[in-house]
Amino acid sequence: MALFKKRQVGKPGEWYYCLVHKKVEEGPECPAKDRFGPYATPEEANHAMETAQERNLEWQNDPKWNDRTREGEEGATGTGGA
Repeated sequence: MALFKKRQVGKPGEWYYCLVHKKVEEGPECPAKDRFGPYATPEEANHAMETAQERNLEWQNDPKWNDRTREGEEGATGTGGA
Protein backbone atom coordinates (compact mmCIF):
# COMPACT_ATOMS: atom_id res chain seq x y z
CA MET A 1 0.00 0.00 0.00
CA ALA A 2 1.34 3.42 -0.96
CA LEU A 3 1.83 5.96 1.77
CA PHE A 4 0.65 8.81 -0.39
CA LYS A 5 -2.02 8.23 -2.96
CA LYS A 6 -2.01 10.82 -5.72
CA ARG A 7 -5.53 12.19 -5.83
CA GLN A 8 -6.98 14.33 -8.56
CA VAL A 9 -8.15 17.55 -7.02
CA GLY A 10 -10.46 19.79 -8.95
CA LYS A 11 -11.14 23.44 -8.48
CA PRO A 12 -14.67 24.66 -7.95
CA GLY A 13 -15.91 26.17 -11.18
CA GLU A 14 -13.89 23.89 -13.46
CA TRP A 15 -16.11 21.64 -15.52
CA TYR A 16 -15.15 18.53 -17.48
CA TYR A 17 -16.87 16.10 -19.80
CA CYS A 18 -16.15 12.46 -18.96
CA LEU A 19 -15.81 10.33 -22.09
CA VAL A 20 -16.34 7.08 -20.18
CA HIS A 21 -19.45 8.03 -18.20
CA LYS A 22 -20.70 10.51 -20.83
CA LYS A 23 -21.52 13.12 -18.24
CA VAL A 24 -20.46 16.56 -17.02
CA GLU A 25 -18.36 16.63 -13.85
CA GLU A 26 -17.28 19.53 -11.65
CA GLY A 27 -13.58 19.16 -11.03
CA PRO A 28 -11.78 16.13 -12.41
CA GLU A 29 -13.42 12.99 -11.10
CA CYS A 30 -11.99 10.71 -13.79
CA PRO A 31 -8.43 10.38 -15.15
CA ALA A 32 -7.24 13.00 -17.66
CA LYS A 33 -7.15 10.40 -20.46
CA ASP A 34 -10.92 9.98 -20.08
CA ARG A 35 -12.09 13.59 -20.11
CA PHE A 36 -12.25 16.87 -22.02
CA GLY A 37 -11.82 20.17 -20.26
CA PRO A 38 -11.66 22.25 -18.22
CA TYR A 39 -14.59 24.37 -19.31
CA ALA A 40 -15.87 27.53 -17.65
CA THR A 41 -19.49 26.39 -17.41
CA PRO A 42 -21.40 23.10 -17.26
CA GLU A 43 -23.13 24.09 -20.53
CA GLU A 44 -19.79 24.35 -22.34
CA ALA A 45 -18.73 20.97 -20.93
CA ASN A 46 -22.03 19.46 -22.01
CA HIS A 47 -21.23 20.47 -25.62
CA ALA A 48 -17.67 19.08 -25.50
CA MET A 49 -18.28 16.45 -28.16
CA GLU A 50 -19.78 18.99 -30.60
CA THR A 51 -16.87 21.36 -29.94
CA ALA A 52 -14.38 18.56 -30.62
CA GLN A 53 -16.17 17.62 -33.84
CA GLU A 54 -16.14 21.25 -35.04
CA ARG A 55 -12.42 21.57 -34.27
CA ASN A 56 -11.66 18.30 -36.05
CA LEU A 57 -13.41 19.58 -39.18
CA GLU A 58 -11.45 22.85 -39.00
CA TRP A 59 -8.16 20.93 -38.72
CA GLN A 60 -9.08 18.59 -41.58
CA ASN A 61 -9.68 21.61 -43.81
CA ASP A 62 -6.58 23.52 -42.68
CA PRO A 63 -3.85 23.13 -45.34
CA LYS A 64 -1.12 23.42 -42.69
CA TRP A 65 -2.40 20.25 -40.98
CA ASN A 66 -3.89 18.31 -43.89
CA ASP A 67 -1.39 15.59 -44.88
CA ARG A 68 -3.39 14.69 -47.96
CA THR A 69 -2.88 18.21 -49.34
CA ARG A 70 0.89 18.01 -48.79
CA GLU A 71 1.10 14.52 -50.32
CA GLY A 72 -0.84 15.71 -53.36
CA GLU A 73 1.56 18.63 -53.84
CA GLU A 74 4.60 16.36 -53.54
CA GLY A 75 3.13 13.89 -56.03
CA ALA A 76 2.32 16.64 -58.52
CA THR A 77 5.89 17.97 -58.49
CA GLY A 78 7.55 14.56 -58.61
CA THR A 79 10.03 13.67 -61.36
CA GLY A 80 8.04 10.79 -62.74
CA GLY A 81 9.59 7.87 -64.61
CA ALA A 82 10.57 7.48 -68.24
